[in-house]
Amino acid sequence: MYPSAKSFYLPNLLALSTPFKGSTNPHYTKAAAESRAWINSYNIFADRKRAFFIQGCNELLVAHTYPHAEYEEFRTICDFVNLLFVVDEVSDDQNGADARRTGEVYLNAMKYPGWTDGSKLAKITGEFRERLTRTSGPCSFRRFLKHCEDYIDGVGREAEYRERGEVLDMESFKHLRRENSAIRLCFGLFEFSLGIDLPDEVFENPVFQNLYWAAADMVCWANDVYSYNMEQAKGHTGNNIVTVLMKAKGCDLQAASDYVGEYYAGLMERYLANREQLPTFGPEVDADVRRYVRAMENWPIGNLEWSFETNRYFGPLHDEVKRTRLVVLTPREDPDGDSDFEE
Repeated sequence: MYPSAKSFYLPNLLALSTPFKGSTNPHYTKAAAESRAWINSYNIFADRKRAFFIQGCNELLVAHTYPHAEYEEFRTICDFVNLLFVVDEVSDDQNGADARRTGEVYLNAMKYPGWTDGSKLAKITGEFRERLTRTSGPCSFRRFLKHCEDYIDGVGREAEYRERGEVLDMESFKHLRRENSAIRLCFGLFEFSLGIDLPDEVFENPVFQNLYWAAADMVCWANDVYSYNMEQAKGHTGNNIVTVLMKAKGCDLQAASDYVGEYYAGLMERYLANREQLPTFGPEVDADVRRYVRAMENWPIGNLEWSFETNRYFGPLHDEVKRTRLVVLTPREDPDGDSDFEE
């Protein structure tokens, strides 16, 4: 359908992200080992998925994106991102109906203490919920549950579109990606990680919303152009802004990649402008909002840095890809029909 290509250059998103300063969490080594041992104790991955899980270094992503979190909160967020990996990877190989059933298990275990259907996913989710609710504030937890519902709905719709081979228009895809990427869930843990509980009026404020969505979209668009090669090799290109752009604009792969860079630059400008225009919510709330905003800035830059430190997207050539920004497309995998997860 689209002009063929064997390689493309990534936009220089790191250069566009200099307003944000990256760092890593000092608790990474200990907490990562504990969280990985916890998720692996369920033997939920078969060999190929286990290797992919290890190469992805989910906990390192958490170290880059929550560098401020204390040990217990950091460990809990590591558990969550590992849980998300399970949900995302399982649903990627499912049709719409099965993806929604997987999502219902996760949702029920998050909503109802002690709920189980006997599955490993229910037990994993229940254990994460117990850790989260020890210190999570009531407002942030309520919002987090709503994000969970929207995420599962987005994952189900993604699977249905994949099943039909449907590629959305840009506006529809933008809204879907905000939900099925799980970025709102990850942002929803900032308050937990900081020990704060912001009132709803903050999230309802138009300036704060502009700030929030600019940061979230930076993560989504960067993730899509970085993961494009991995996704196309798996035959999952429909849920990617690069594919959406090629269809909407009738352009080739390189032009779509270039557009992502231009759009990302605009998102950064929007973010910085709205950060300067944040209204006051009162002295105590303002202090917490400033901490939230600073935490939010860790995600775009942390996601970029992590992408070039692991094999997740670029394999063992990640250092070279960071230097040259050249991505050589991987031949498409042969579907084998075998499940990579244990029930």
